[in-house]
Amino acid sequence: MQAITSLVLAAFAVYAGSWYTGLIEGNFALLLFLATVVTGTYWLAERFYFLPQRQNAAALLEASDVKRRADLGKMGISQVDGNMVEAKNRILMQPWWLDWTAGLFPVIISVFFLRSFLVEPFKIPSGSMIPTLLVGDLILVNKFTYGLRLPVLNTKITEGTPPQRGDVMVFRYPPKPSLDYIKRVVGLPGDTVAYINKRLTINGQPVATTTLPEFFDDDAMRYFKQFEEGLGDKKHKLLNDDERPAFVPGADNFAGRDGCLYSVEGVTCKVPQGHYFMMGDNRDNSLDSRYWGFVPEKNIVGRAFFVWMNFGNPKRIGAFD
Repeated sequence: MQAITSLVLAAFAVYAGSWYTGLIEGNFALLLFLATVVTGTYWLAERFYFLPQRQNAAALLEASDVKRRADLGKMGISQVDGNMVEAKNRILMQPWWLDWTAGLFPVIISVFFLRSFLVEPFKIPSGSMIPTLLVGDLILVNKFTYGLRLPVLNTKITEGTPPQRGDVMVFRYPPKPSLDYIKRVVGLPGDTVAYINKRLTINGQPVATTTLPEFFDDDAMRYFKQFEEGLGDKKHKLLNDDERPAFVPGADNFAGRDGCLYSVEGVTCKVPQGHYFMMGDNRDNSLDSRYWGFVPEKNIVGRAFFVWMNFGNPKRIGAFD
């Protein structure tokens, strides 16, 4: 078992190392699931096979020692060498290969269930959601509001509440589902979404906006126009860049594009059933549904709701809309 365990641990190490160095495209959900299965198997084997074996061996040793002491006592020998407690502890102690597998199972399965069904942490890698979310924000994503999903497969097993306009949602990037993206829900299934001359219209109704003081982006070292926009009963801030044109350059040939009309003024799209139209709050610096299309319901991961840390700016900690 030591050799088998060494190979298993080495396989995990090689996978993690190859992922870290960029040799392969890793899947953390799959890695965590496999770790849970492997450590769980060792935990069951330890509880029902290896531990009873060690306990039986310790009991036999103790019985043998009692008999030896009794026999020596009959011969008048009362002082007997040997530390039985220490010997029993050595026998009962978990070997390293169980300590590194079965011993880790309670922690790994706790992380697995927490991450799969309650909340999952993410790191914001880009500025597409500025000013709501900044680069380096570490956020929490609610995994049950939109319905529970099986880990790895992402198959929905409970209904939950459908996404609402204005929600900040994490989803699997449609052109490459192994990547997770975060944007704001702008269009629901059946909506007609128009973003013309940098102003948003949904089902023919302009979305109300209020002009705010300009936003200074520390990374770009520039000021941007800032507005407050209301989607449903939620209000959020957004940015516009006057140096960027209104038209959408280089849109993909995505499924459902025949329901979109592109012009020099922007884009108008009819959202298919079972899909969502997503946009970043940094409107002129966001690769979103205007470029790659709609997010199918099956790609939903969860609703982002809290910044739990930003090591460069701890004041960022807190809830957001």
